[in-house]
Amino acid sequence: MMSVEPRLNFVTLVVRDLDASRRFYVDGLGWPVEFEAPGDVIMIRVADTVMFSLWQESAAVAELGQIGRADGAPQFTLAHNVATRSDVDRIMGEAAAAGATVVHTPTSREWGGYSGYFADPDGFRWEVACNPGPIGQSVL
Repeated sequence: MMSVEPRLNFVTLVVRDLDASRRFYVDGLGWPVEFEAPGDVIMIRVADTVMFSLWQESAAVAELGQIGRADGAPQFTLAHNVATRSDVDRIMGEAAAAGATVVHTPTSREWGGYSGYFADPDGFRWEVACNPGPIGQSVL
């Protein structure tokens, strides 16, 4: 019996304004562009086999169909894990300086870690976390 490997290779955010997203992720956070089709998509390598892409909504509609948007947080989060609590505070500050909206300031969590949340220009929520447990350490 064949099975699909448990693997994720692309995380793509459909964004309203690709230029604003570029200013935030590339210019503000300093993430290096691996591929760019101006006005269409920006791809940033975040791991050996994982790409983070930003896709202009008007271009995405041709392949995906109508894009649904609503008020409030999207139904998923993205996470950036770091080694220390001070790293969480530093990265939250850098994100805010790049134009992020701080949604929840860093705090100690019931699960033993320390994390905060920010929203990018399209409202996508990023958790910045220090997770001292085995899973948290395994992703660093």
